[in-house]
Amino acid sequence: MNADLDFTIEELGKPSVPSPIKMSKTIGDKIANYVTNDKFVRLDPFVVPGHQPSLKENQMLECAGPREFIYFSPAHVHAGIVSCGGLCPGINDVIRAVVRCLWYRYGVTRISGIRYGYRGFLPESQFGTKELDPDSVDDIHKIGGTFLGSARGGGREVEKIVDAMEKLNLNMLFTIGGDGTQRGTLDIAEEVSKRNLKISLIGIPKTVDNDFALMDRSFGFNTAVEKAVEVVSAAHMEASSAINGVGLVKVMGRDSGFIAAHTALASHEVNFVLIPEVPFNLEGYNGFLSHLEERLKKRKHAVIIVAEGAMQDLLIKEKKTDAGGNIKMEDVGVYLRGRILKHFEEKGIEINLKYIDPSYAIRSSPANPDDSIYCERLGNAAAHAAMAGKTKMIIGLVNNEFVHLPIKQVITHRSKVDPESSLWRDTLDATHQPAMMVNSFNATADA
Repeated sequence: MNADLDFTIEELGKPSVPSPIKMSKTIGDKIANYVTNDKFVRLDPFVVPGHQPSLKENQMLECAGPREFIYFSPAHVHAGIVSCGGLCPGINDVIRAVVRCLWYRYGVTRISGIRYGYRGFLPESQFGTKELDPDSVDDIHKIGGTFLGSARGGGREVEKIVDAMEKLNLNMLFTIGGDGTQRGTLDIAEEVSKRNLKISLIGIPKTVDNDFALMDRSFGFNTAVEKAVEVVSAAHMEASSAINGVGLVKVMGRDSGFIAAHTALASHEVNFVLIPEVPFNLEGYNGFLSHLEERLKKRKHAVIIVAEGAMQDLLIKEKKTDAGGNIKMEDVGVYLRGRILKHFEEKGIEINLKYIDPSYAIRSSPANPDDSIYCERLGNAAAHAAMAGKTKMIIGLVNNEFVHLPIKQVITHRSKVDPESSLWRDTLDATHQPAMMVNSFNATADA
C-alpha cells in the first residue's frame, strides 16, 4: 500500500446529538451494534509471513454505519439528493435507500431531489426541486434510469451551486455519480468549507465501467455484466448459425475493460476480448485479424467483445470533450466491423458478421438483485455518514466491508485491468486468445 495515502475523513464538528436509532454497544447480545470511529479496514489484504506492516490510523479505512452520536439534529435537517452523468442500473435504488433511511431511521422529513444533475442547481435552468418521501420513492427501484433526471455538466459552476444550496438551506447533499461527478462534489465541498458552512457532502459511486480507484466495485457493474452476457449469447447464436459467422459486441469501458473481461468469463462463448489496457495490432502475422482468420478456419465461427475505449489512441485525431469533461471517443465497434469486413473481402473469404452495440439498453436497465442489495446498503451507509457530520467522502466497498473513503484519494486515478493479474489470466484461459496480439513485443497497438 502507498504510505502517502491519507484516509482521514473530515468532520463538520463533534457529534454530540444522541442518535434516534436505538442499537447496542455490547458484543454478543444479538442486537445490532453502533459502529465506532475506531473500527477500521485495511486497504491491502495481502500479507507476507514475518512481515506484518504497522499501520497508522490515517492509513486505514474508517468503517461505515450508524454512530451512537450524530452531528445533526434530525428535525433541523434539509437533505438534498442529486444524480449526475450518464444512466446506470441502480440509481433509483440508491435514491430510495437514502430517502427511507433518513425518514424512517432518523426522522428527517425535509428531503429534496435536485433535478437533472448539477445543472438543477443553476438558476438559469429553472428545473426546480422534487420533494421526496417514502411514498414518492416506494416503487422507483423497479424501473431503470433515474427518478430525478440526470445531465452532464454544471459541476464547474461551483459558486452558483453553493449559492443555491444556501438558499435551499441544505445541511447535506448526496451526489450519485462517477469520477467527474465526485470531482465536482469535492470542489463544492471546498467552497462550502471556504464559506464556513456546515453542509455534509457525501458521494455514492456510480459507474458501470467499475473504474473507481481503491474500492471493490461500483454499483451497476454486475447488472451491466448480466445484460452483456445475454447479448453475447445472442451474438454466439447468430455466429454459430452462419457460414463463418462473426459476432461482434461492443460494451462500455472508456478506460477500463472490466465489463468485457467479466462478460467473457461469465458467458463462456467469447473468443476474443479487446480492451484499452492491452495493446494489439490488427494487421500482421500476429495481429488480431490473423488470429481471427485462424479461428474461423478451425471452428467456423467467432465471438468478439470490444470495450468502447479500445484503440482510441489510433482513432482519435482531435481531442474534444463533452459537457462532463470526458474525451469524446470514436466508435471502435463500427471501425472494427469495417476493418474485419475489408480484411476478409480482400482475402476472398466469405464471412457473416453481426455487430451489436447494447450500451444504452444496458445503462437504462433496472438493477438486478445483487446490485439492488448493494445500492440499498450504499444508500443506508451514506445517510449514516451524513448524519454523523462526515464530509468530502464517498461510500465504498473495500475487502467486502463498507467504508468511508476521502473523495480526494478516490479520484487520483482510475482502476484498470492489470494485464498481469489473475482476472486477465483467467480471461485468456476462457477465450484461448493469445496473451499478446502484437507483431513485436515492443510494439504498441496500431492498424
